[in-house]
Amino acid sequence: MSNLKVPFKFDIVGSFLRPDYLKEARAEFQKGNISKEELREVENKAITELIKEQKNVGLNVITDGEFRRSWWHLDFMWGLCGVEKTFPKNGYNFNGEETRNESCGIVGKISGENHPFVEDFKFVKNFEDKNCVARQTIPAPAQFLAELQRNTGKHKISDFYKSEEDLILDIAKAYKKVILDLYDAGCRNVQLDDCTWGMFCDKEYWEKRNGEIKIEDIANQYLKVNNLAIENLPEDLVITTHVCRGNYHSTWASSGGYEPIGKFLFEKENVSAYYLEFDDERSGDFEPLKYVSENKSVVLGLITTKSPVLEDKEYIVNRIRQASKYIPLERLCISPQCGFASTEEGNKLTEKQQWDKLRLVKEIAEEVFN
Repeated sequence: MSNLKVPFKFDIVGSFLRPDYLKEARAEFQKGNISKEELREVENKAITELIKEQKNVGLNVITDGEFRRSWWHLDFMWGLCGVEKTFPKNGYNFNGEETRNESCGIVGKISGENHPFVEDFKFVKNFEDKNCVARQTIPAPAQFLAELQRNTGKHKISDFYKSEEDLILDIAKAYKKVILDLYDAGCRNVQLDDCTWGMFCDKEYWEKRNGEIKIEDIANQYLKVNNLAIENLPEDLVITTHVCRGNYHSTWASSGGYEPIGKFLFEKENVSAYYLEFDDERSGDFEPLKYVSENKSVVLGLITTKSPVLEDKEYIVNRIRQASKYIPLERLCISPQCGFASTEEGNKLTEKQQWDKLRLVKEIAEEVFN
């Protein structure tokens, strides 16, 4: 494990389609028909089977597929101290669909003690070997700040914080506590999932705000909370980030290339690598990659998880060549553009099609990078 370098030429974003028996067990738990312990046994079985498949397909990284979560982001947020689950009037708006109406609200000072994800990670850690490293995916601090700024709970941020600056400092401290607890549990790779930047790429996002805020102001705010959370961490802990434009039931939430946020995100966020959505025209071209600092890698998300149709291999190979005009091949990798199931609903493809996608990613990586 110590010789494995993240990111990998053949990589993943993290989430996988939940098997039907796991979905059924979660439904039974919600109805009160099975205990939390019984649900966890089912989760353990599903995760064990998933990790076996991840290894079989040749991955050097393993995750729990986010099988213990309902959402890619909210479950983590609910695990922080000072946070409660909320039920706003509306869910998140995607292209042609609206999600379940769940969110989070603030009920006290934010802190990160005893986060349940730490115990969850320990289970995955048991499956590490000389050929694979266990990865923990969590929503970025900026994503949590953005969720709180929606103000969907009974309390306002101002009920507990005199300023957003104070809130940012507590969010950063809470995240650092969780990350260091994960480190103590043996985690050496944390991925920060962050859709905030994807929204900033969208012209409609700014048009709806009628100039009330500037991209520079909010980008610097989100950079600050992200960088504060990951500063002064152990040198052997690799922090990466994933950026996309929404991934729910094969739909999307925003569109636009990376140009508006390139100078902020790619130059100034202190991560080791970026996992970037590039699976269709909504992501724009590769030119904004010119802003990526020379000490960072980019994982090109060129294979879509939103459709069961397998991409043409030569087309993807050519796209990697195009990207290499801005970043040399030695700093490029390839993965799907996002997870296969950012929420428990999952995208519209089968488990077989999911693994076929990953076999294609591996095939392309071996051809281009070896």
